[in-house]
Amino acid sequence: MSIIAWILIGLLAGAIAKALMPGRDPGGCLITMLIGIVGGLLGGWLGKVIFGVHSIKGFFHLSTWIAAVVGSVIVLAIYRLIAGRRRTH
Repeated sequence: MSIIAWILIGLLAGAIAKALMPGRDPGGCLITMLIGIVGGLLGGWLGKVIFGVHSIKGFFHLSTWIAAVVGSVIVLAIYRLIAGRRRTH
């Protein structure tokens, strides 16, 4: 997929992850997009390692979006743990 497709998937997957995990997050649209892009890559890698399938088949495949959203939720949870520790110290 092209870089523009990854950015679009990242933006949407990051927004979906934030909707699934409501709460206050430091950061705006750029952080959401970065979380989504990293989450999409993580989700695709985990799908390949754990299930042995190539989960990133194309922009309109459901497996691509599921992998991106699951990865984004994982990255968002890690981000909240790190950012939460910074604010308390």
